[in-house]
Order: sequence, then structure tokens, then C-alpha cells
Amino acid sequence: MSTLSLQSFQEQVSELLLRHRSLLDVLSKTGQSSASVNRAVAKAVTECGCIELHATKQTFEAHANLLDAREQVDKHVHGKLCENCREAISSELGRNIFYMSALCNLLDINMDEVVARESQKCSTLGLFNMS
Repeated sequence: MSTLSLQSFQEQVSELLLRHRSLLDVLSKTGQSSASVNRAVAKAVTECGCIELHATKQTFEAHANLLDAREQVDKHVHGKLCENCREAISSELGRNIFYMSALCNLLDINMDEVVARESQKCSTLGLFNMS
């Protein structure tokens, strides 16, 4: 199975994108698709119930080093996505990536380069890159 590069995907999006060629259209569609990702995750919690959210204040031991602190941080997610929710969220994430690629195309930004720079930043900053 071959993997599709971001550059290939970006070229494919450029060929397919007919309706939303305006920067403002693509910006609004990117926001809308991001909201749809959030909604699909919320539905997994509130409608399906396959995952639960148990959010509390993150606590850290005073003398823990950064590696230990990273291990102590809770994801706040309990359970596992069912196949239906996984598919719905994956679909919404795909649409989000589509519009992100369209935005990159309109602004002449190469997604491979963006990912490479971000990866380099993560490698350089390590745990200090926590966001």
C-alpha cells in the first residue's frame, strides 16, 4: 500500500476545488469544517456515549521532571470510539484537511514544507514545545 504525500494531495485538491476558489470562501469553509470536527467529537460523547469526558484540573507533582509530568497528564477521555463515531470523525477530519490544503494552495504554501518545519520545531524544542 503506497502512501499519498501531502504534495500529491495538495495537487489533487487544487484540481478538484471549483466552487470555493475565493480566499474568503476557503477561510469560512475551513472554520466550518473545524466546527464539524468538534461537533462529531461532541456527538461521540453526548449522543453515542462510546467515549466519556472527565475533565479536571491537571495536577503535577512539585518536584517532577518534565518527562514525569508528561506521563502524569490525563487525556480526560475514557472509553474508545466505536466504529461509527471513528468513521464520522475521520470523515470530518478529512474534510478539514481538504480545506486546509485549499488554503495552502491559494496562498502558495507547500504543506510538506509546513509539516517539515513543524516537525523540526518539535524536534528542536522537545518538551518545551508543549502547547
